[in-house]
Amino acid sequence: MGKPLLVVSSVTYAMKSKEILSRWGIRAYVERIPKTEETGCGYGVYVPHRTEEAEKILRDHGIRILNRISETDDEEL
Repeated sequence: MGKPLLVVSSVTYAMKSKEILSRWGIRAYVERIPKTEETGCGYGVYVPHRTEEAEKILRDHGIRILNRISETDDEEL
């Protein structure tokens, strides 16, 4: 399994997501996602631990998660 990325619509939302998760004590990293037909060029938030919790927190804070992918194999999780 590769590293999980929560795909968001822009670098702005990725940075905002990182800040929100930091306040919750969750380490997150903004990364450029691999280009695909489905997502195009975009940004994701890599959350190495507590990914499920992080996704819920972001959704609760109004961040729209477009997709969740694995960076190494591009499979949906």
